[in-house]
Amino acid sequence: MSSPDRLAALVVTGLTARAQTLATAESLTGGLIGAAITAVPGASASYLGGVVAYATGMKHVLAGVPADLLADVGPVSARTAVALVDGIRKATGADWSLAATGVAGPDPQDGHEPGEVWLGLAGPGVPATAVRHDFTGDRRAIREATVLAALQLLATALDLR
Repeated sequence: MSSPDRLAALVVTGLTARAQTLATAESLTGGLIGAAITAVPGASASYLGGVVAYATGMKHVLAGVPADLLADVGPVSARTAVALVDGIRKATGADWSLAATGVAGPDPQDGHEPGEVWLGLAGPGVPATAVRHDFTGDRRAIREATVLAALQLLATALDLR
């Protein structure tokens, strides 16, 4: 398994080589995905930025998730993850968008157990999609696992090794 640092460097290198850009929309990770990416020297060539839409309402305000969708399915769902990547991609004009929403714990949220995480991804030739993960561990472990899984998802989509 790769480390987040190695995957972030791989993603930045891959995006830069393709002259493509990335934007992120994060909830439970609180900006950790963006932090991993911006820790890589030269990240500014490909990373446009992102939003931390932690509160449910901020997913609508900052990332363009339709309010009726949030009212219908809530913040922890495949549809919300897809709406996050669509919204941040539209707002920034990025080629790629990556999103994370879920429950880090320690308590359940709206019937979702800690560790339920939805990652969203969209890019050239990759329609917006969501992938569910069920991580275990404490809050910190769930957040770290989410960052690693998000970077792996993007690296795989970019066909990077």
